[in-house]
Amino acid sequence: MIWNGSVKETETAQEESRLKKKAIRKEVRLLRAGCSDEEIHAMSLKVLAHVLETEEYREAETLFVYVDCKHETETSDLIRRAWADGKSVAVPRVLGQEMKFFYIHSLETDLEDGYFGIREPYEKEPADEAADRPGSLMVMPGVAFDEARHRIGYGGGFYDRYLEAHPGLDTIALAFEFQVKEEVPFEPFDILPGKIVTEKRVIS
Repeated sequence: MIWNGSVKETETAQEESRLKKKAIRKEVRLLRAGCSDEEIHAMSLKVLAHVLETEEYREAETLFVYVDCKHETETSDLIRRAWADGKSVAVPRVLGQEMKFFYIHSLETDLEDGYFGIREPYEKEPADEAADRPGSLMVMPGVAFDEARHRIGYGGGFYDRYLEAHPGLDTIALAFEFQVKEEVPFEPFDILPGKIVTEKRVIS
């Protein structure tokens, strides 16, 4: 009976966590939708300025970085700056239940519409081997974060699985300040970003 009770408590806690995450995702989606394109761009430029000041960016030779969509923190200017700084850039493509990264050299010609309408790279230059080398930095998105760097993603688990497979990667998550909560639900297996960069600060 004790064991059954423990299982039920665990299931209840998991359901509560799932519902809280669902509510937070909805809240953030509405907040993003309420921002104009100009506001998103202005805040993203401030995020970029903070990223460029981090040791992780300065020392990186290869950036593994998401391609933004639906009012996420924009990454196009970061990608162009990385090229200007002599860094290689790889972006993700979803292949079944996996996420793979491929090098790109142009935002105009090296991307196509892919998973859920997100622009993805063509499968030309695999970059995953570089994820295990020193000097590689993952710049990741997220729906919400907290002060302890816990992260709520979109629910697919792609980044958690990728980072588990490549544990040596430095990680920075980009977010707007309204995405940072005092506390968000988290699981023991969640992988925390090394830093969270917003338009106002760096959380580490």
